[in-house]
Amino acid sequence: MPLKARLLTIVVILSNLAGNAFLSVGMRGRTGLMAVLSPAVLLGVALLLVWMLTRATLMSWDDLSYVLPVTASGYVLTALVGFVFLHEQVSPVRWAATALIVCGIILAGSTSPKTRTDPRK
Repeated sequence: MPLKARLLTIVVILSNLAGNAFLSVGMRGRTGLMAVLSPAVLLGVALLLVWMLTRATLMSWDDLSYVLPVTASGYVLTALVGFVFLHEQVSPVRWAATALIVCGIILAGSTSPKTRTDPRK
């Protein structure tokens, strides 16, 4: 995987993680217009916009069957951030599901990212 794709993968994972965390913090105890105008919610939305655009770019560079499992590491980090920083309760079943995601990431990461040849490259 080229360096630019690796760097973009990191941006995809971190923007998703941070965007969801800021949304969670910004929505707590707020409803309606107060929630929408919360700086944390606005930052979360901006980060998720970055996530969407960088993820689309990454998918144009590599196979979907490779990109989705690799970027799924964000789900693992989200569980950790929720537990450690947001003090959320994460049940043993959710930790087990997180462990299964890690196994999928390892399996997907051990395969070649390109399964077809793109004639444009």
